[in-house]
Amino acid sequence: MKLTYYGHSCFEVVVNGKILLFDPFISGNELAKDIDISALKPDYILLSHGHADHVADVEQIGKQSGATIISNFEVVNWFGSKGIEKSHPMNHGGSWQFDFGTVKYVNAVHSSSMPDGSYGGNPGGFIVSTDEKTFYFAGDTALTMDMQLIPKFHQLDLAILPIGDNFTMDIKEAVMAADFVQCNKVLGVHYDTFGFIKIDHGAAKKAFSDEGKELLLPAIGESVEF
Repeated sequence: MKLTYYGHSCFEVVVNGKILLFDPFISGNELAKDIDISALKPDYILLSHGHADHVADVEQIGKQSGATIISNFEVVNWFGSKGIEKSHPMNHGGSWQFDFGTVKYVNAVHSSSMPDGSYGGNPGGFIVSTDEKTFYFAGDTALTMDMQLIPKFHQLDLAILPIGDNFTMDIKEAVMAADFVQCNKVLGVHYDTFGFIKIDHGAAKKAFSDEGKELLLPAIGESVEF
């Protein structure tokens, strides 16, 4: 399965002939200035919550691609008011079988509001299970004991975890989160974009390797296989 990183918490996964785009915040991210959002044509856009640094490019990409938005009820409705008609609302604990695989919406400990300040529902994360691989995108979250429930139902091939601290977990807690979800291959997100969340890449990778885990920090625009 191929994953392409677009900076911050935005990435694309190609699975079973479908393109899934997560939390598109590209045009407002100076680090991602070389990514052409007009070239992105996802089949689905999955949104963990409503903050602008996760949804800023949804309207443009959604309208140019005709993608289906998957998120909580409130986020989906907000984008419906912007003229995006194709959507699938979810909420915590629920799952749905799509043509690429199954998506389960799981808990995240954070906050959520839309770019205009309106209510964004409760933040979440996603477990995407397919006949190729299964991965967990935690969204923006603190370390939470709920993560220990995930391996009781899913065997993960990759965990995508925030590592930047201040607004989310830090490196040390992300290592523990990887333990909780029983996954030794981790892709870090939500780091370096702002001064509050800059990290030492070498120290971060060492913290994971010291615990027998691999931390992937691809360059923006780089693709990795997992």
